[in-house]
Amino acid sequence: MNRLVLLVAGFIVGASFTQAARAHESRPLYIEVTEKAPLAFAVRWKIPPSVTVRNAPEVSMGEGCAATTPQTPKGVARGSLRHRTFRCESDPAGTALQIRYPLFNPSVSALVRISRISGEKHSLLASPKETEVIIPAVESFGSVARDYLTLGVRHILEGYDHLLFLMCLMLIAGTGRRILITITGFTIAHSITLALSALGVVRVPIPAVEAAIALSIIFLAVEIVRGDPNSLTYRYPIAVSSSFGLLHGFGFAAVLGETGLPQTEIPAALLFFNVGVELGQILFVAAVIAVYQLIRFAGRTFVDRDLSIDALRPLQTPAAYAVGILASFWMIQRVATFWTT
Repeated sequence: MNRLVLLVAGFIVGASFTQAARAHESRPLYIEVTEKAPLAFAVRWKIPPSVTVRNAPEVSMGEGCAATTPQTPKGVARGSLRHRTFRCESDPAGTALQIRYPLFNPSVSALVRISRISGEKHSLLASPKETEVIIPAVESFGSVARDYLTLGVRHILEGYDHLLFLMCLMLIAGTGRRILITITGFTIAHSITLALSALGVVRVPIPAVEAAIALSIIFLAVEIVRGDPNSLTYRYPIAVSSSFGLLHGFGFAAVLGETGLPQTEIPAALLFFNVGVELGQILFVAAVIAVYQLIRFAGRTFVDRDLSIDALRPLQTPAAYAVGILASFWMIQRVATFWTT
């Protein structure tokens, strides 16, 4: 009986050591690539204890980068540390950082941290089977401008709540000059809160903002149904568009929060995201005006009637009811997320 107990105890202890050894071996190969000067890089890598000295990996930069110093091994408390410097003919973005084991791949993952001279940082994780890690492209003014301009245009054209809000503003403003002034006020206002929120100066709960945006559409729909030309909304639509524009800016900032701002070209990202939003708004307003002119042309051509704004006025109330119902559904749906997020 005692022998059986000792045997079981020995098995448990052995299994514990095996699990500890496995946990010990799970440490990754850690690689740091630091740009010390333009096109000059210091590469430092820490080898985990599970990799023997004879199978210690060699880390090198890709084609176009030559080593300027030999590998310099250095013993540390756990594993070993090596470093090397490289000089590249051109920026290594898009090339592969190579990991080569002299004997066999010991199946350890690699954690790579890349620090550029601009302050830009990247963290990459390579699986045990991967022996190459692609160095990410450097953030540049041009690439950031292009990406965030596209993001701004896409967001406004895919944001049906923002588009319905713009449509209601156009119906309330009426004339081309008033539409221009109203949309301009909306633009300036949401640009302010977008920047403040994206930079972390002001923080507001996104679910509440999204619900309030739906509520702003309901407000405009009610104003259209009432149709009171003496109301503040009809007399000064820029006041309404500017006030609600501050609110919608927080909604735009939520998109940037999900996407993330670049590490170096933050002003360019904010500027061109805003430009993209404004370009999307202009495209939408132009499309609405084009459709309206097409309807007028079709009316004069096929039914011999000028379908002007006044002629289409009877359709305004049912359209506003439809918008209000849809916005009410959005608001209820978004309020419901208060207790689920």
